This record gives sequence, C-alpha cells and structure tokens, in this order.
Amino acid sequence: MPFALSGIRLPTAPGMPSRSGFRGERRSSANFSFLSKKTDSSPRKICASRSPSSPSFDTDSPSTPMAATAAGKVLVPGGESQDSSPLTEAIQNPDVADEDLKLFEDVVGLPTEGESAVEGEQASVSLENLVEVEDREQPELFPADKTVEQVEEKPRVIPPPGNGQKIYEYDSYLKAHRTHLDYRYSQYRRLRALIDEHEGGLDAFSRGYEKFGFIKSASGVTYREWAPGAKWAALIGDFNNWNPNADVMTKNEFGVWEIFLPNNADGSPPIPHGSRVKIRMDTPSGVKDSIPAWIKFSVQAPGEIPYNGIFYDPPEEERYMFKHPQPKAPKSLRIYESHVGMSSMEPKINTYANFRDDVLPRIKRLGYNAVQIMAIQEHSYYGSFGYHVTNFFAPSSRFGTPDDLKSLIDKAHELGLLVLMDIVHSHASNNVLDGLNQFDGTDTHYFHSGSRGHHWMWDSRLFNYGSWEVLRFLLSNARWWLDEYKFDGFRFDGVTSMMYTHHGLEVSFTGDYNEYFGFATDVEAVIYLMLVNDLIHGLFPEAVSIGEDVSGMPTFCIPVKDGGVGFDYRLHMAIADKWIELLKLQDEDWKMGDIVHTLTNRRWLEKCVGYAESHDQALVGDKTVAFWLMDKDMYDYMALDRPSTPRIDRGIALHKMIRLVTMGLGGEGYLNFMGNEFGHPEWIDFPRGEQTLPNGSTIPGNNYSFDKCRRRFDLGDAEYLRYHGLQEFDQAMQHLEEKYGFMTSKHQYVSRQDEGDKMIVFERGDLVFVFNFHWTNSYFDYRVGCLKPGKYKVVLSSDDALFGGFNRIDPEAEYFTSERTYNNRPRSFLVYAPTRTAVVYAPSDE
Repeated sequence: MPFALSGIRLPTAPGMPSRSGFRGERRSSANFSFLSKKTDSSPRKICASRSPSSPSFDTDSPSTPMAATAAGKVLVPGGESQDSSPLTEAIQNPDVADEDLKLFEDVVGLPTEGESAVEGEQASVSLENLVEVEDREQPELFPADKTVEQVEEKPRVIPPPGNGQKIYEYDSYLKAHRTHLDYRYSQYRRLRALIDEHEGGLDAFSRGYEKFGFIKSASGVTYREWAPGAKWAALIGDFNNWNPNADVMTKNEFGVWEIFLPNNADGSPPIPHGSRVKIRMDTPSGVKDSIPAWIKFSVQAPGEIPYNGIFYDPPEEERYMFKHPQPKAPKSLRIYESHVGMSSMEPKINTYANFRDDVLPRIKRLGYNAVQIMAIQEHSYYGSFGYHVTNFFAPSSRFGTPDDLKSLIDKAHELGLLVLMDIVHSHASNNVLDGLNQFDGTDTHYFHSGSRGHHWMWDSRLFNYGSWEVLRFLLSNARWWLDEYKFDGFRFDGVTSMMYTHHGLEVSFTGDYNEYFGFATDVEAVIYLMLVNDLIHGLFPEAVSIGEDVSGMPTFCIPVKDGGVGFDYRLHMAIADKWIELLKLQDEDWKMGDIVHTLTNRRWLEKCVGYAESHDQALVGDKTVAFWLMDKDMYDYMALDRPSTPRIDRGIALHKMIRLVTMGLGGEGYLNFMGNEFGHPEWIDFPRGEQTLPNGSTIPGNNYSFDKCRRRFDLGDAEYLRYHGLQEFDQAMQHLEEKYGFMTSKHQYVSRQDEGDKMIVFERGDLVFVFNFHWTNSYFDYRVGCLKPGKYKVVLSSDDALFGGFNRIDPEAEYFTSERTYNNRPRSFLVYAPTRTAVVYAPSDE
C-alpha cells in the first residue's frame, strides 16, 4: 500500500538485507541504545574578566603547544588516497619552510609554567567599554512583485587569511603559547592555500552539494558518492524497481562513484519526484543498502524501521519561494530556543506549519528577536533531541517537507525574527543503516578509526576533521542550510567535544592555559571551526555564529584573521550550572559575590549568550528552575482562586529574579527554552519503550507516550493561573531590553554585592538594577549608587501584581539623586527594596 506525505506518494519499502548491521538509536528494538539526554560531565569554568585597560583580558596561565595529529585513511586532492591528513600532508610538503618544521619539532617537551587563574569575590566589577556595537540599518522591503530569489545580490567574498598575530595584543598571556598558536595558524593558512590550489577556493569547495548527491541537469540526473571502501556500487530505488543490476556505478581514482541517468524519451526526469532511492554497495563489511550521504530528504514509512532516501525535486510551481528579506542581525540577541516536534499543546509530533502559525507569533509577542530551532537535521531516533544526526542535509521529515520548513523560516523573517539552526558537526549517529557510520563498509570513512572515532558517553561517531572529503562535507553542509533554507546563523553543538581529544569529559577546566594549548587539543578540529567561521562570515556577513563551549577556550570569539577561532558568541553554560548549584542550597548560603562573579566571568572582547536554563535542564533526569523552586506544589497551588504556599511564593519571586539578573549581567545575548519563561511544570520525556542494557539491567520506558513531549502554552496564557504572571514578567523583561538595549551597552558597573543584606546593585547602560535576595528582610531608604544625575523612575518591578507580586513598589514614585558618592559611584538615591524583589530604575524622560 502506498502512503502519502505532503503530496509525496511512497510505496511500501521492500525488505532490507539482514546483514546491514544496524546499530544505533531505533526505539523499536531492545538492542538499540537509549539516549535520554546528551550530557557533558565536565565542570564549566571561564576565566575572570578584566578591564580593557589591563594588558590582557584574563589572568590564566601559559600552556604547552601541540601539533596537529593525523589518523585514518583520507583523500588528498590531486592524488590517491593516503594514510595522512591534509594537515600532515602540508607538513610533509617540500614547500614548507625549514623554520616551520623546526617549530613543529620543538613542540615536544616545552611546557611553560605561568600564573594560575585568579579567583575570588570583588567589591565591584567594572566592564566599562566592554562591547562596542555598530548601529545597523534596518532592511529595505523587497519589491512587491519580486521574490527574494529574484532580487540581485551583492557579490559575497571570503577574505584571504590575515597574519593571525592580533590575538597577542588582545591577550598578552597568549605569547607564552606562541609556538602552539602560530603553528595552528600556519596550518590553517596552509589548508586555505591547498583549498585555493585544488578546489578554486573556499567558496567553490563549500559547494559540494553541487557535485555530490543527485545533480539534475537539462539532460538527466547525475549521482555521485564518495565511498572509497566499496568494491562495487549501484543506484537502486522505485525508479528501477530496486534492481541492483540496472544502474551500476563506476568508480574513479579518488573513490568517487558516479552514474548518469538520461531523461526518459518523453523528456521527463529519470527519477520521479518523491521516489525512494538508496545506494547498494559491496563493502568490506558485506553488501549493504545505504541512504545517500548527501540526500536532501529522507522518510520513515509507517510500520518500517529503516528510513529511505527521497529524491526531492518538486516541480517549479510547487516549490516554496521566499518572499521576505532576512532581518539584519540585532544589536542585542534574545533567543527563544525551540523544538518543532514538541511545540504542540497536544501529545503529538507537531509540524513546521503549525509551528509557523501558532508558535512564531507567540515568540514575537513575547519580545524575542531570534528563534533557535533544534532537531532540524534528520535523526532516526526521536529521543536523541536531534543530536544523533543520520542525514546531515535533510530536514527532519517528522515535521513536514523541506518546503514546509522554508515557509516557516520565511514567516519568521516576515515577523522580523532571526532563525538560528542548532547544527551538529561535533559527532554523528552510530546508526549503520540510516546514517554515515560504516557507510562504505569501513570504520574510517568519515570518522576516526578505533577509540578516537567513538564518543564513549554519547555512543556516537567522531568526525576526522583532517580528512579532505570530511571538510568538504561539513563545510558544504553549513553553507547548504544558509543558502538553501535562508537560516540566519548557527548554534554549533558540542564544540568542547570537538576541540579536545578528551572531549571535555571528566575534566575540570580551571583556567590554566595549559589546558587549552596542550597535547589534548585537537588542532584539526579547531582549524575546521576556523574554516567554517570564515565561510559563514565571508559569504553571509549578517549570519550569527554561536559556539557551545564549556572550557573557556581563549581566542574563541576573536576573528579568524586575528588568530582566533572566529565565533560571534560563546554560549555561557556556566551560568545555568551555577543556578542549579545554588538551588540545592538554603537561601542563607547563597553568596552574592559568587553570583556576580559567575555572571560576569567572561573574556574581554568576547560576547556571550547567557541563560538561566536551556533544554538541558528540562529533560528527564534533570529539573527546571521552576521545579527546583516549587516542586510538586506547582500541580496544586498555581490557581489564583486558592491560597498560595510559602514554597510557591518563594519560587515565583526567585524565578523572576534569577532570569532578570542573568539577562542583566550574564552576557550580550540571552536564551530561554520554550515554556520555561512561565515555569513549565512538566519535564521532557520523549516516547520510548523499555530498554535492556548489555549488563542485563533495564531502563523502564513510558509506553511510547507523547504526554511529556509537548509544551502546555495554555498554562502561561491562562490569566487565572500563576504561570501567567511569570510569562508576563518574561515578556516585560524582553521588551525592556528592546527599549534600552542594556545587554550591549558599553557601560556596566557592579557597585554592591552585600553578603549580609543579600543585595546586588549594578548599572547596565542607563539603568540601575537593584536585587534583594534576602528571604525576610525588606529595606527602607536603601541607598544605591548611580552614574547619571537627575530623576529616576521604576521601569520594571518583579513585585508588580501583574507578575504575581505583592505590589509593594509604587510605579509612579520618583527618585531624585544627590551628589553623594556611594559604593564608588559619583551619585546616589534612596529606594525601597522589599524582600525577594528586583527593581529596575531608569532616568526619567521628563
């Protein structure tokens, strides 16, 4: 029986060969591994910030340099497959200068001692002139009679490499690691030169999807696949009745298989749109059918375990054409982290279309200016949250078609929202049947061999970033999503795992520079990150690049031309960990200096995205901030028509304060996971069955229930519930930032961290933030320092009744400064600071 998916008719798939050797994350088999959460067990610590007037922007110590490593059988342009990486090939190249080889040889045995990181509380924290933000023009509307594709674009150019030396001006402590860093940059430059010589530049190199996979032309369809380990290959599918003898492929000297299928006699394409396709190969592991590595769409038919590649080529009149321009990158990035599948209020898998129509307007109304979407790349196991990718170029078919996703993105652009993709280049699913693992029957195809190619905690495969074709694949993948789907940037997942051979597991990063520039550094992976940031910022100058790094790698957010890794933002993961740590303590054990230090602990000139909690804290096995605070009381005492409890009152008050102080001090960007803005009372538990582990123990399932894999937005919208007050406060917080732009202000000063009063007072931009974390004490005529003279007014109070507070702050009150210095501030004024309340004051417009 055929079945339909958004207009595509797919007949039932034939049986797959039993020796395909499927391993991985299919929930319908007891032998498949269960992944409820991708975790990183390493403690998260980032170096203390310093004023830009200091000679460097941190106080961490020097390190040991390291050379690039080579592993696995890789393809070097212009020659046969070799047991080396392009980076090693560059070292072996006779054109390499003798001094560079001497530099490489001298790497071993040169550990350099240096200062340890300085820790501890400070009476005040000054980050004056921390960030300068360039004013950006608003986008012009496109002509009404033209689509985005019809408007002529300006040429986009990837600039040549710089000299990589400016990092030493930013941070003098890096000079002690010049051997490592100069080696890293020399190998980056050498790789850029190789790409220029053999591929015509990074621009052309990143268009791999125009050469590999299915390429349609006026005369037919060409299919190419890099599979050097295969001994024989044929293209099979609905179009040839799955006959392996009908379309046998040929292999060139570089391990690339190819076949050309001419159009039919009537001029129709040889492979109809919506047809299932696979490549059958005779490999060292046996005969296997695989989904093409560069497939643009794949589908799991009802009742079947394997996915099938889909030849997705709708007629012109059915293809979605973008109508709206991409917004310019905002000064302040306020991100709504989301997952399409679990965005419905009903227990089901939601669609791109429903997300477009129901969730995007909500995000806009709440005041966020960017939506970060998880689980876009196809993943055969739903419960992996999208982090075990099987088909890197294919949007997840669970939620709809590629054109449905384009429609979603276009709608977001119409609303002025950036759309960021949670991209996974740090690892891949170990699924042999649907993914890249053992694609050509070898262990070393896209990944490192042996233990280096396996992530023991995530149960996944690790890319060989020294392989020429892996670089082509991943760089082209990043470009594909930006070019074809008009994403506005990426949040790169698991960057710490990429940059170190220990993957940050069971490692405590203290800030010592030897931890960053030593033998545990995977230089090839760092160079890949430099290349992909070159690509993003060169060809898509408005695109945003965010890296998930828990280690605090120096140079992470410094431009590549200056010697950095090139990200725009670092995800400030230590903040969420700190809040969980504090929420396990009694209120009297909270240290104000500890909170401030964690929130401001970032490098000079490095922009960070701060957050109190993300999806990580919402999964089964963890707790959201709301659940830590209110626990089971949320189920019985959130209705306004019944009395509250002390636990609920405390939880609602601190939930608001935690989020506001995080936005106020935690970085130049802010992130929230959908539903957490109103304290969603349920965790996330993907549908799953019972699993038996190799040791004989079992992990109980949930009978494949979707009940905890949804978002109850109706709770936040219900005015008769206390959740509504939390949602209203989050909305007010976003709109306050939109109006005043305090996250990216050049002025930030923490004037008070009082451990006795449990008070934190700081300035960000023109605003004065006053937090009273004390559980019983309220303070009358409490003096707070400020910079600007004149009259101040309340612009946000967490105690407002609209936000579930007690209305103890008069919103109409006026506060006049006196020329009295206080807490190292030139002026001050008196306020009322009720217990567990945050109030923001701004100079009066009058």
